[in-house]
Amino acid sequence: MEPVVARKSVWVVADSIVSPLGNTSEENFRNVVDSVSGLREITDPAITTSPIHAGQVVGITIENDLTRFEQMCVDAIRGIISRYPLSSSRTLLILSTTKGNIDLLKRTPDDPRLRLHATAKHIANYVGFQNVITVSNACISGVMAVTVAKRYLQAGTFDHALVIGADELTSFVVSGFQSLGALSSDACKPFDKNRTGINLGEAAAAILLSSKPEDFPAAERIEVMGSGLTNDANHISGPSRTGEELALAITTALEESNLQPSDIDFISAHGTATIYNDEMEAKAFSLARLSHVPLNSLKGYYGHTLGAAGVVELIISIHSLLNNRLIRSLGFSVSGVSQPLNIIQESSSTDLKTVLKTASGFGGCNAAIVLQKHS
Repeated sequence: MEPVVARKSVWVVADSIVSPLGNTSEENFRNVVDSVSGLREITDPAITTSPIHAGQVVGITIENDLTRFEQMCVDAIRGIISRYPLSSSRTLLILSTTKGNIDLLKRTPDDPRLRLHATAKHIANYVGFQNVITVSNACISGVMAVTVAKRYLQAGTFDHALVIGADELTSFVVSGFQSLGALSSDACKPFDKNRTGINLGEAAAAILLSSKPEDFPAAERIEVMGSGLTNDANHISGPSRTGEELALAITTALEESNLQPSDIDFISAHGTATIYNDEMEAKAFSLARLSHVPLNSLKGYYGHTLGAAGVVELIISIHSLLNNRLIRSLGFSVSGVSQPLNIIQESSSTDLKTVLKTASGFGGCNAAIVLQKHS
């Protein structure tokens, strides 16, 4: 028999968020604990022709030839590399985004940085990294990017991976969702019976993963356990009507983690506050035997930040683990889905060890990932 080779463990060793709720992960987490929302009414004619509720980052200082999108990414990356200098040759930079520099269409439509790989390379050069790839798979991009990073590290190709998830609030993105009739005129209400659609948002968030945690002696110990990716191929913008495919991604993540549903302490759901997404997730959690597990959506704090969402929400979940704090699902009052869910209605303190994060997106893509705290 072939000897069983143990897979390398992959650890979260640092994180950083730039969002409407602050310019550090710690500031963001404090505001979320206090149920502070970053959503507000946006009337800027450069973004929307009619008022919308959305999350927008303010006070960004643009450097040199960077775009606003690139500056957000650089600011989030610096939140990590200012504390932990990294070997360029042994570190992989992964950009997770859905639209990147799409706002360049209005100004310089022939700019090569409209291509996501060119944007990623430009950011990498600016902050001093030589190895860079892009992960862009609709709204699961952030969770998928962390999964891709884990696999590179377990293969030994790199020692460290810096995942930067970012998207910008632009007229292109807003008009697209307006054309679908998906935007809510008020603050969104994930899983609530009175939900009327999503709010958009913008953010840049970075997670540093490593297979060599000894290089970061002061870091907390959060292990990236298992992950799962599926596609339901139902519709270009509508998710599965059964939840079976997300349930499969969850089951795959649990099996790779060698865990049971009873081991999950809380779930950070995608929770967009649309009729079909929330219903699909509720069915998936039921199929995966997770209906009893405390669950939240963070969209009421940030809106839907697209390619940044998975990274932002993973970071808040990491800090929930580290602080033993369950976070209220803002906007929820009365269940509006067909399956029972244990929605967190008030933030509270309790012992936490393991979190499941899910994401779903256009084209029927689904992702699930499990993180676990070690003392």
